[in-house]
Amino acid sequence: MDGYNHPVLTKRVVHFIMQPLSTLLTVDKTVREPVYLQISNQLMELIKKGTLQAGHRLLSTRELAEQLNIHRKTVVQSYDELLAQGWLESHAGSGTFVATHLPEIKPQLLLKDAINPARTAGFTFKATPHLNKDVVKPQFNLHLDDGFPDARLAPLEELSRAYRSQLLNGNPYLRLGYGDTQGSSWLRQELSSYLNKTRGLKTTPENILIIRGAVMGAYLISTSFLQSGDNVVVTTLSWVGGNMNFMQAGANLIRIKVDEYGMDVDELEQLCKKKTIRMVYVTSHHHYPTTVPLRADRRIQLLRLAEKYGFIVFEDDYDYDFHYQSKPLLPLASADQRGMVLYCGSFTKTVSPAFRVGYMVGSENVIQHLAKLRRIIDRQGDAMLENAMAELLQNGVIQKHLRKSLRLYRERRDVFCELLKNELSDYVQFKVPDGGMAVWTTFDPKVNLVKLAQQASQQLLYISDGVWHHNDDQQANATRLGFASSTPQELQRCIEILSELLKHKQVKSAYLIKQ
Repeated sequence: MDGYNHPVLTKRVVHFIMQPLSTLLTVDKTVREPVYLQISNQLMELIKKGTLQAGHRLLSTRELAEQLNIHRKTVVQSYDELLAQGWLESHAGSGTFVATHLPEIKPQLLLKDAINPARTAGFTFKATPHLNKDVVKPQFNLHLDDGFPDARLAPLEELSRAYRSQLLNGNPYLRLGYGDTQGSSWLRQELSSYLNKTRGLKTTPENILIIRGAVMGAYLISTSFLQSGDNVVVTTLSWVGGNMNFMQAGANLIRIKVDEYGMDVDELEQLCKKKTIRMVYVTSHHHYPTTVPLRADRRIQLLRLAEKYGFIVFEDDYDYDFHYQSKPLLPLASADQRGMVLYCGSFTKTVSPAFRVGYMVGSENVIQHLAKLRRIIDRQGDAMLENAMAELLQNGVIQKHLRKSLRLYRERRDVFCELLKNELSDYVQFKVPDGGMAVWTTFDPKVNLVKLAQQASQQLLYISDGVWHHNDDQQANATRLGFASSTPQELQRCIEILSELLKHKQVKSAYLIKQ
């Protein structure tokens, strides 16, 4: 009889379930989960919730099978699974019972739980509003993105062959085991040579830490070198990914102006006289998000201030390889004589954001320290991917890809800027960027950029609403419009969509005019 409890098995006061066991179980033969596991998992939950108490006698396998209209062997499998896990115990001649060694659980009402543990934890934790940034998912047919490369141009066949070679050849113990926390020695050797030739650095492999990308670099630096209350200088328009990491470490963000020549270093100097600065975050080659390069005299002054006041210069060189007008200025790190600069780059903009291989360059003792920290959060990167990238650098594949991409991206920049000028000049202002993969575009004050982005998404066109480039004190009504990841034909269609949306100002004034 359902609800019977063997008196020999437990001295506890037993709570009888008030309805037949079979009504508490459901079987769905359309799902992939085997039926016997469905039953065993449901029985386990009834035990956890106290609906079935320790010592409770279950229906026989034949009885439960008949009531659920399933084969008896299925119920036997379910019971055997729970017997093996210790949830049930079997007594010859008496039947199958909920294990008596389980703690007594107060029965819960068979109602919908007030809290869904799949969504909400039972413990508390401190929420951090500065981490609240939506992740853009690749669900759009067209995109004027943040300035991403065109993955269709990536040397995927060469990379696939190199990765396959790394996966299958050589000593499997060494190939598939733990590697150097600092990263592939082969890649660090090739990167050292590449960075010394192209960026004027003076590195050895010991000056390089392989990381996943700039976000990991920002996290490692913030965790290692910032303490709560430290002052970090960023520009008024800046990279939210870096800012979130600095704030997570407890740092105070101090924002200084950026103009057509980059960060205002004179303002920084006045600030240094008043406050102790721990770190300055700078995108010297193409300021993020505005794309303007840091002028040569300001670079010299910034390094001089770092030496004088002892602050770290975190140089994020996110798209050095894409400069169209002339030979680009070398990074700050190339002129660093005192070890004040931590230089960060990645292959995200070279190949694709999905290939998470980047690098940090700094003094040996700093790199060793960062590698120790990396060991406790990520241990190491994908050694086979790192070695595959090393092979492509060694064979010149990456360099060839960059030359091809540079030519195409220059053409796309010219096409896109011409389209902006001819089709949207009544609504936007911009300067043709000397490099990078996006145009910093300022919209007319009457245009509600947030709503424009929402309306564009309905047309399956992604543009950023620009909110995350700004701070509470400065709303520029501007955003980055990336051109590199789209063909000229796709860029034409993107502009057509924006033009149509913007021209409906008279009939949809509530959409375009800020309230």
